[in-house]
Amino acid sequence: MRVLLLYPLFPKSFWSFEKTLELVGRKAMLPPLGLATVAALLPQEWEFKLVDRNVRAVTEAEWEWTEIVIISAMIVQKPDFIAQIEEAKRRGKLVAVGGPYPTALPKEANAAGADFLILDEGELTLPMFVEAIQKGEVSGTFRATEKPDVTSTPIPRFELLDFEAYDNMSIQFSRGCPFQCEFCDIIVLYGRKPRTKSPEQLLAELDRLYELGWRRSVFMVDDNFIGNKRNVRLLLNELKTWMIERNYPFHLNTEASIDLAQDPELMQLMVECNFNAVFLGIETPDEESLAFTKKFQNTRDPLSESVEAITRTGLRVMAGFIIGFDGEKPGAGERIVRFVEQTAIPTALFSMLQALPDTGLWHRLEKEGRLHGKTTAINQTNLMNFVPTRPIETIAREYVDAFWQLYDPMTFLNRTYRHFLMLGVPKHHAPTRPPSWVNVKALLTVCWRQGFVRHTRWQFWRNLFGIIRHNPRVWDGYLAICAHSEHFIEYREIVREQIEAQLAEYLASEAGAKTKIHQEARESAAA
Repeated sequence: MRVLLLYPLFPKSFWSFEKTLELVGRKAMLPPLGLATVAALLPQEWEFKLVDRNVRAVTEAEWEWTEIVIISAMIVQKPDFIAQIEEAKRRGKLVAVGGPYPTALPKEANAAGADFLILDEGELTLPMFVEAIQKGEVSGTFRATEKPDVTSTPIPRFELLDFEAYDNMSIQFSRGCPFQCEFCDIIVLYGRKPRTKSPEQLLAELDRLYELGWRRSVFMVDDNFIGNKRNVRLLLNELKTWMIERNYPFHLNTEASIDLAQDPELMQLMVECNFNAVFLGIETPDEESLAFTKKFQNTRDPLSESVEAITRTGLRVMAGFIIGFDGEKPGAGERIVRFVEQTAIPTALFSMLQALPDTGLWHRLEKEGRLHGKTTAINQTNLMNFVPTRPIETIAREYVDAFWQLYDPMTFLNRTYRHFLMLGVPKHHAPTRPPSWVNVKALLTVCWRQGFVRHTRWQFWRNLFGIIRHNPRVWDGYLAICAHSEHFIEYREIVREQIEAQLAEYLASEAGAKTKIHQEARESAAA
């Protein structure tokens, strides 16, 4: 069986970093780990080709070669996901789909023309699909009622990926999260009992990346890396030895809940394993909103103190923020800006709240009659997909204003500077490798644009010399994050333009609906 594994396009988003990636000649931040894992779970006598459309298009030869197309996608990839199903069907190919989007909204995948729906987690449903193929079946839907034991998951087929195209490689240690945040779909997709691989498994995956020549950053894509702290400690104790023996070949990044700050030993272990950044779901500094959405883990300790503790340990903090919670008070956008500035978090993912399919929020809003009917490709440039408790125009304008302030070039530059001044330095000394010409050219470009061309020029040099003087071992990481401004300068324009256009369309639609109601009322009264 000849299988084309196809990953649809992402729209421009907060994490797409096109302008930043151009500096180092990369095409995408992360590879499609799910499809590489699917290739490892399917019969190994089958032939595979993997095409990430964020890297390149499918060739005519590949379309002709394949017997079946397997597509995996998240909701944000919806437009191209549907387009690729239609293109494959136009060419007479069998199409199988899976991943978070089809699992959450299988009817949409079915309506687009997919033949096979391989839903939930592949360790359980891919064998059902293989059995159907071997029987000669040409359609089917495969679901699982249980969660698989991931200790049996094989090493992903990393060799199918174009290593030169990606800025980071990705691996996964655990699935699931123990918390109950109302808006989060992770507990819907993967459950509230975190399941982990064995330390030996994960080290085998890192060994494979090492053998294939990867020497850049690795993102641990767990939605909450510390969800099972006992197993994480077991992993880190073995990973520390692995890193030392191989002279720290990778920097590691991940995502974790903010209660990480209350475990100094765990943070120190992560730093000793060469973790250098962590993404935190902070969401909002408003404690009432956090409690309302059941994100209780963020209410137990002062958020600003937790961010500082993590930063001083040596983990650069990235964080997510959301506006539009029920019962939210006016000025939420400005409060988020003040919190981000106070804590000096450089990279602050900021979005309007969206109701994701099958979450607690989704079901509550559906029961209250507040969900909009149409599913959109959700990202930072979409209005909310439900009726909020505050006027949507107020939330949208607060959101745009806050996004604009957060990613003002001077504001971002100074916030990044303050963060790296505070950033702890690990005790171990990972090797300093000679920079490639690509990296040297990228750093020179950043210095030219931000240190000569733009109005940030004087502050750029002041800050850079301040870093070299006060925390010299982080200078390269500091400049790398400064380079992110190249993306945000453009992206904040996109956010403002698209949100304002959608808001104008929404308000015009609302005005039209009110006019129609009034017209019908007048006609009824006249009758």
